[in-house]
Amino acid sequence: MTYNIAVAGKGGVGKTSLTGLLIDTLVKQKKDPILVVDADANCNLYEVLGTEEPETIGHIREVANMTEKNGDSFPGGMTKAQFLQWQLSMILEEGDGYDMLVMGRSEGEGCYCFVNGILKQQVQKISDHYKYVITDNEAGMEHISRKLTKHVDTLILVSDCAKRSIQAVARIRDLAKEMNLSVGKIGLIVNKAPNGELSNGVKEEIEKYGLDLFGVVPSDELIYEYDSEGIPLVKLPDDSKSRVALQKIIETLDLP
Repeated sequence: MTYNIAVAGKGGVGKTSLTGLLIDTLVKQKKDPILVVDADANCNLYEVLGTEEPETIGHIREVANMTEKNGDSFPGGMTKAQFLQWQLSMILEEGDGYDMLVMGRSEGEGCYCFVNGILKQQVQKISDHYKYVITDNEAGMEHISRKLTKHVDTLILVSDCAKRSIQAVARIRDLAKEMNLSVGKIGLIVNKAPNGELSNGVKEEIEKYGLDLFGVVPSDELIYEYDSEGIPLVKLPDDSKSRVALQKIIETLDLP
């Protein structure tokens, strides 16, 4: 049985960094194989994980569109749909204990709803081969409504200590309920907390919106240092503040 974890939140709160560290922690706990889905059009999860820049679904869709627009033939006499499927089978990025699919976005005109549709189809097709599917969603609420997976076992909402950030994740939680999404448990991780502590104002805001607090991750100067130097965050030492805090949170989630 595949266990689905989705991570969502407001932009600029360290959502992708926490997602990368979550993936790395589960791999170290031998909870692989994991299918990692970078569903953010502005994809950068690969940088956190320390892999090469991957091919994206948005790019191969653009190649297919240009081939069709120019009146060129697809390789081997394939149709456009066959070409897309063939390319999809080739862009699954292999990491240490995980495979990664990256959405990206098209360079041409129009929205990337079609790209998301391809991603959704591919995830549902191959997810049964993995113990976990971990999805890093785009900042904001739009991706929640697209139902990338049929069921989310745990939806992790990430905020920082700003009240507006708490309010933003509460809206994401509410949207998930309004959409009647199949979600097991929903909870909040507050990231970048000074000294790992929440002010009374933040605590009151969490209580006001009835958010289930999974845990708190303190501000970590090592993350700033690594990001400044372009060092993948998965290389953070095990005793770093963020890793220690995240490890405790994972234990409380009681993952299979």
